[in-house]
Amino acid sequence: MAKKKNVARTVIHLECTEQRGSGVAGVSRYTTMKNKKNTPKRLELMKYNPYLKKQTLHREVK
Repeated sequence: MAKKKNVARTVIHLECTEQRGSGVAGVSRYTTMKNKKNTPKRLELMKYNPYLKKQTLHREVK
């Protein structure tokens, strides 16, 4: 028998928080997965923004 897929794991999108107010064109977004049971709150990670050319805070978008 085949195992069940992990239903708690979902695909999420992370969007840069600093780029909105900076006026630079483009949107820095990343796609990743998270376990909703272990991390019910919105995920925040430091990721590289190619438009601003530095690491910035990226938050989960609903």
